[in-house]
Amino acid sequence: MPRTLVTGGAGFLGSHICEYLLNKGHQVIAIDNLLTGSIKNIEPLQCDNFKFIKQDVTEYLYIGGEIDYILHFASPASPLDYLELPIQTLKVGALGTHKALGLALSKGARFLLASTSEIYGDPLIHPQSEDYWGNVNPVGPRGVYDEAKRYGEALTMAYHRYHNVDAKIVRIFNTYGPRMRPKDGRAIPTFIPQALKNEPITIFGDGSQTRSFCYVSDLVEGLYRLIVSDTNEPVNIGNPIEMTIKEMAETVIKILGSTSQLIYKDLPVDDPKIRQPNISRAKEILDWEPKIDFEEGITKTIEWFKTQQLD
Repeated sequence: MPRTLVTGGAGFLGSHICEYLLNKGHQVIAIDNLLTGSIKNIEPLQCDNFKFIKQDVTEYLYIGGEIDYILHFASPASPLDYLELPIQTLKVGALGTHKALGLALSKGARFLLASTSEIYGDPLIHPQSEDYWGNVNPVGPRGVYDEAKRYGEALTMAYHRYHNVDAKIVRIFNTYGPRMRPKDGRAIPTFIPQALKNEPITIFGDGSQTRSFCYVSDLVEGLYRLIVSDTNEPVNIGNPIEMTIKEMAETVIKILGSTSQLIYKDLPVDDPKIRQPNISRAKEILDWEPKIDFEEGITKTIEWFKTQQLD
C-alpha cells in the first residue's frame, strides 16, 4: 500500500487530494497548520489509513517510516490570503518547499510541487504554455505569492538535478468546487454567497478580464496522473475554456435565479487581465483533459455552498 504525505492537506485542494488518494488505496498523512485550511474539510476522511498532523511545514519536518509520495500543497492561495499573510506565504514557498524536498530526498519519495498559473503573472502571450517565463512584478502586493511559487519551482528543479529527486511541478489554473472558503477573495466563493443572499455581486475592474475555471475533480485526476508519470517538466493543469469574470457572475445568477445586481470596483494592483492554459503537454504526456463543463461544475459547487453557514 503506497504511503503518501500531503502538505496543506486540510485546505480546499489538499483535502480533495487526500480523499482521492484514500480511494486509490493509499495510506495518507496530511500536514496542515490550519492557517487557511480547516478541520471540517478532512472530517469526512477519518479512517485507519488517514492521519492528520497539525504542524507548520516551514519548521523541522520528520515523518517516521517509509514514504512513497510527497505532494506539497501548503500555501495561502487567494489574493486576500497573501495580502494579509505575505510573510507566511513567502516562508511556505521557500522554507516549506525546502523542508518537503529534504524529506523526499531522505525517503527516496516522488515529489510533486503545487505551483500556479500565477507564475505567468499578467501574461504577454495567450494562452500560456509551460515554456513561457512570465511577466511578474516581484515587488507588487501579489509578488509574494508569485515569487514564492517561482522560487519553489527553482528549488524543486535544483533538487531534481543535483540530488536526483524524482520531482514533478504542476502549474494549477483557477480551480473551484466544494470546500472552497466562502469570501476568501477569489471570484467564485465570493459571488456564490452574494447571489444566494440576493446581494450585489462585486466585480473588480469592468469584468472583461478572463479566467479559465477547472472543476476540482478534473484537476485532482490530472495531479494523480502527473505524479505517477515519468516526466519532470512543469505541466499546466487547468480548463482551457476561457470566460470573462462578468460572464461567470451572470452564469451564477442565472443558475440560482438570483436578483443580485453587478457592481464594479477598481481592479486590484497587478491583477492578470487574461488567463488560459495551453494544456497540450498534459494531453500528450498524461492523456488528460478536463471533462466537467462550467455549468455542471458550478451547479455542484452552488449546492455545496447552500449547506454552509455563510455569515
